[in-house]
Amino acid sequence: MQEMIDRIEKIPLGGFPQKIHVRGSDAGNPILLVLHGGPGIPNRHSIMKRHADLCGTFTVAAWDQRGTGGSYAGIDPQTLTVDRLVEDARELAEYLCQKYGRRKLFVLGGSWGSQLGTILSYRYPQRIAAYVGTGQVVNGEQNEHLSYRFCLERAEAAVDAKSLAVLRRYGPPVKGQYREGFRGLMAQRKILKKYGGHSSKKGGYASGMVLPMLCSGEYSPSDILGIFKGYKLVLSTMWPILMDYDFPARYNTFKLPFYIFHGR
Repeated sequence: MQEMIDRIEKIPLGGFPQKIHVRGSDAGNPILLVLHGGPGIPNRHSIMKRHADLCGTFTVAAWDQRGTGGSYAGIDPQTLTVDRLVEDARELAEYLCQKYGRRKLFVLGGSWGSQLGTILSYRYPQRIAAYVGTGQVVNGEQNEHLSYRFCLERAEAAVDAKSLAVLRRYGPPVKGQYREGFRGLMAQRKILKKYGGHSSKKGGYASGMVLPMLCSGEYSPSDILGIFKGYKLVLSTMWPILMDYDFPARYNTFKLPFYIFHGR
């Protein structure tokens, strides 16, 4: 008889309690650890609802990373570093493998999660069967340059004077940084979402991201509070660090299968 799994719990990673949701139709299936983007924007609701079919093939583990969602309360901002989150991910991989009797697991990383997953795969390949990146970051500074240019070209083509004024006020980015920091980044991202550069569905952040979180039933009230308080803290703290990564120069040889899902 197949043993089903559906467990939400908090476990200590790097000495700090962090929330995970593990779900699968058969405990004998391979494990898939999903690393969300942002940083600071959890996707448990998306994985467990929109991509629930994965749970028929894998035992899926979705994790609110340090500083956001169910892993926000009591956070020390000084611990919000790339190295610390990589170590958190390593500890989580060890925990999942031991708990579910596996020698290795698969890792899926999107956006910032692709940066985290790339470094994790480079440093600790012994626990990873394969890595898959979506929205794969390659060079942080160049990525932001392309993102800004995409918005500018779409706004010019649409004769969108309001968006053009916002883009010119906060950019172009310098070393991946917009004027006024977090405020400038969020202004650019709203325009990116408007023109379909964030996802295939155009529209605003409220309808595209906030409402699905609130209506999913995946998050407790304290988790929701952690999302709204944590995303700004984590993004503001970590963004300058993330822009400094150039993977072709620093992480370019891997001792495991390394896949990138990229395209329309």
